[in-house]
Amino acid sequence: MARVLMYTTAICPYCVNAKKLLAQKGVSVEEIRVDQNPQLRTEMMQKSGQRTVPQIWIGELHVGGFTDLWALDKQGKLDGLLQNN
Repeated sequence: MARVLMYTTAICPYCVNAKKLLAQKGVSVEEIRVDQNPQLRTEMMQKSGQRTVPQIWIGELHVGGFTDLWALDKQGKLDGLLQNN
């Protein structure tokens, strides 16, 4: 199973939904809370080019946010990414 890294905040409903979707797939998430450390948000923005959370990586692939993750699942591509990265 692929390593999944997710930058989140405590009060983000999209973060909750992303973690729920991945949990349904049996995937554990390495969570980095950017609301607890501003330097981590800066790191996230440099890596992703995005300011919003969640920002999700499956292995080395930057997937994007929750809507991107959800779209991959609806297209039938998420399971393969989780297995192959």
